[in-house]
Amino acid sequence: MRRLRLCLIFKHLMHTNKQIRMKTIKKSSVVDQIVSDLQAQGNVSIAEHSAKFFRTEKGGYGEGDRFLGIRVPNIRATAKKWNIQDVATAEQLLNSEYHEVRFLASIALLQLYPKHKNDVYHTYMSHIGRGINNWDIIDTSTPHIVGKHLLDHRNAKRILNELATSSNLWHRRVAVLATFTFIRAHNFEHTLRLSEMLLNDSHDLIHKATGWMLREVGKRDVSVLNSFLDRHAAIMPRTMLRYAIEKLSLSSRTSYLAVANVKKRKKMKEEENSNNAKKRRKKKNE
Repeated sequence: MRRLRLCLIFKHLMHTNKQIRMKTIKKSSVVDQIVSDLQAQGNVSIAEHSAKFFRTEKGGYGEGDRFLGIRVPNIRATAKKWNIQDVATAEQLLNSEYHEVRFLASIALLQLYPKHKNDVYHTYMSHIGRGINNWDIIDTSTPHIVGKHLLDHRNAKRILNELATSSNLWHRRVAVLATFTFIRAHNFEHTLRLSEMLLNDSHDLIHKATGWMLREVGKRDVSVLNSFLDRHAAIMPRTMLRYAIEKLSLSSRTSYLAVANVKKRKKMKEEENSNNAKKRRKKKNE
């Protein structure tokens, strides 16, 4: 009797393992088919242009990224065609070396989010800086996944702050773009806080993102934007300021730029005085 039970258990385990293997093969097959579909749509000329546009050269923010050369509408159409139904398949696609495959994966994840909120959120967060590693992918998907997930999350402030203070560029970009969802809900707290935290950030992609989000705040309540600018326009990175004031009146734009110019001239004068002092000391010691 015991031998019979062991035989039945063994058969059950063999059947289960076979099912797991079949599912894995099936998923891999779907992933391979999707990748092959995208590869067939590739265009060398577009790929070369994309590689330059997304700064894939050594030292660029997209260093090492590879492109097939496919326009975004075609990637979206391909995503719609395959209609990915499980997070595991999307995650496998996120591991691709090709930018367009990862872009398609991000679209699949935002489409899967309503039915698989936690799985999609944790998969997305675990791939920031890897599969989620360029501004177009982040800008397309972050507000619809990270932003939505944190909208009513009790730890939203802590999570956003951790992302914003990361040394990884893409973590910081995700933090800023996630606040777009809060802006749409007329909650500007996180955008204003992160924009202030990132005033001294050295990367242009963060200047652009924070300036863009501040502009979105201004579209909904210009007084909130003006209050932020009144406090910080003089020290804001030029790109951040220009993005933020884009929709303001000509007189307001001129005024805020003038404040920034005064600060710039003052800084240049300080640097000039410092250099002159160094030259005088050097000459005195000779």
